[in-house]
Amino acid sequence: MSSAPAATGAASVVGSELAGATTLLPGMAAVAGIDPSDLLAWVAIGAFLAALLLAYQGYLEAARYLGTGAWITFGLFWLTMVPYYYGEAQSPLKTVLGLLALPLCLYTGYLLWEGRDSLLVLTKAVACMGLIYLPVETMPFVKTWLIETTAAQTHFGMELLGYSPGLEVGSNGYQSKFAFDPQETVTGRTTYIVLACTGIGSMAIFGGLVAAVKAPLKRKVTAFGLAVGVIWFLNLVRNVFIGLASPWGWFQQDWLVSFMTTYMGAEANRVSYLVAHNYIAQTLSIVALIGITYLVVRILPEVLVPLEEALFVVTGNEYDLFEALGAEEMQARADGGPDAADRDR
Repeated sequence: MSSAPAATGAASVVGSELAGATTLLPGMAAVAGIDPSDLLAWVAIGAFLAALLLAYQGYLEAARYLGTGAWITFGLFWLTMVPYYYGEAQSPLKTVLGLLALPLCLYTGYLLWEGRDSLLVLTKAVACMGLIYLPVETMPFVKTWLIETTAAQTHFGMELLGYSPGLEVGSNGYQSKFAFDPQETVTGRTTYIVLACTGIGSMAIFGGLVAAVKAPLKRKVTAFGLAVGVIWFLNLVRNVFIGLASPWGWFQQDWLVSFMTTYMGAEANRVSYLVAHNYIAQTLSIVALIGITYLVVRILPEVLVPLEEALFVVTGNEYDLFEALGAEEMQARADGGPDAADRDR
């Protein structure tokens, strides 16, 4: 969700997300109409898929080399996001994660190059995540529907709490701006929905994990449906919270405004938005992702396989999450009997 002046005639957008754009390195020229960050993402996902195809056909050495190149490209993609996260978004959490992504991707590529073929399941998960997210990002009619539907649902949530600002076209060109009267609100600002506010990123994460593992289709569909449902609801609560906190100045306490403007470079009337969006909501989002992962694992323990690989990349240690979480028993119960506990890893 982005923050913007509530006045209808305001042309500039000052928020944690660019107005629906994914150019994460402002000022970079588009190549053939494609933003450089989008181009890097598509190249990485395409290379991931090609590497998986080579592995499927038995060309493991070629798959390792191509997969390594894909991970390097993916790391560069995240690096291009850092200036935006630090400058425009003013998000410490995303800035740190963006900086960490490059060395982690480089290390993953190195491990794959050295023959850790088990990382191909993590490669498959990331490729599937990209196949879910990138088409939504680059297909205008899908993107428009998702943003404007989320905005309408968020407005309905506000109405349940006694607020009815109405919706109007925001600076991003979508009917997603909450039309609060700047003369009536505390900060004179409002917010509007962008693609990042729809929850599609989190949905893509779980979609990729589910698609990457071998398991009965019924359990995969159930796990993904549960994840999407929970993400949708929590995301709606998040949007309503930020959408009301920003104009009504829920965090405009003098000491907090002084700290944010002095040490964080924030605009005074934007403090409530930054606190609600960049600190409270983003922190709780991590907690929510952990909780949703637990629920998904209860239904589809197989997703622990790519998670084990991710933990190895981060820590350098091998983990048996199946044993630690009793996932073998979960899997047996989910499949209807003890004989189903044998998993194909």
